[in-house]
Amino acid sequence: MNNTTHIARYALQGRIHYGIVEGDRLRRLAAPPFEGLVETGDIDPLAQAKLLAPIERPRIFGAAYNYREHTKESGKKEPEAPVIFMKPSTAAVGPGDSIVYPWDGEIVHYEGELCAVMGKTARYVTEADALDYVLGYTCGNDVSDRVVQRRESAFGCLLAGKGYDTFAPIGPHIVTGLDPSKQRVITRVNGAMRQDGSTADLVFSVPFLIAYLSRFMTLLPGDVIMTGTPAGVGLLQPGDTVEVEIPGIGVLSNDVTLESRPGR
Repeated sequence: MNNTTHIARYALQGRIHYGIVEGDRLRRLAAPPFEGLVETGDIDPLAQAKLLAPIERPRIFGAAYNYREHTKESGKKEPEAPVIFMKPSTAAVGPGDSIVYPWDGEIVHYEGELCAVMGKTARYVTEADALDYVLGYTCGNDVSDRVVQRRESAFGCLLAGKGYDTFAPIGPHIVTGLDPSKQRVITRVNGAMRQDGSTADLVFSVPFLIAYLSRFMTLLPGDVIMTGTPAGVGLLQPGDTVEVEIPGIGVLSNDVTLESRPGR
């Protein structure tokens, strides 16, 4: 972990920057980190910055049933190939932002996840080379409306139930130099631990997922791959605070607010 770098995207005095987190300060970058970690020489106080989602309007890919223990608790067979879905860019929010609970929601679940952030364009990459295309990793929460999801899944689709606005919190930082095969993923709701898993339980590893996706489509810098959730998924309610922690990255915290009913 000594060779890791924490990269934040943040707002300060009406402008948005990327910076390297160093204690209580941010070393401002001259450009997005996909273009290299070139510093401007400006130092910004972390306490005065508003941390944002590490990527603005990302393409988000998800891998369902990708933890063995979660697959068991879901009553599913272990998949023979990755079960891939996508979330729209409007689902992405950052640390401290609210998850908006649908006005007609009934069963909404949290899913804490390790997310890989692509740093280079990738097409037909090998599993052996896949991690060379990753900028770093962040925390994510694959919030899901189970009623809608189950209705879709009965016909082989997986989009709307996971695609609501705000249903993909990510952050607080992108961290380089981590080993994605050895990360602990913890989720707490109102301070109570609900998930405590390890990426060692992944069915399909992060390199495998990247190589697999790049067979079918070009992966772009800033794409986010949510790699699956450990066992212990459960309910969120308006008024809750949910935290996803990956010790090598930090804590992603979001409150849950109830959506106003349309037309009222």
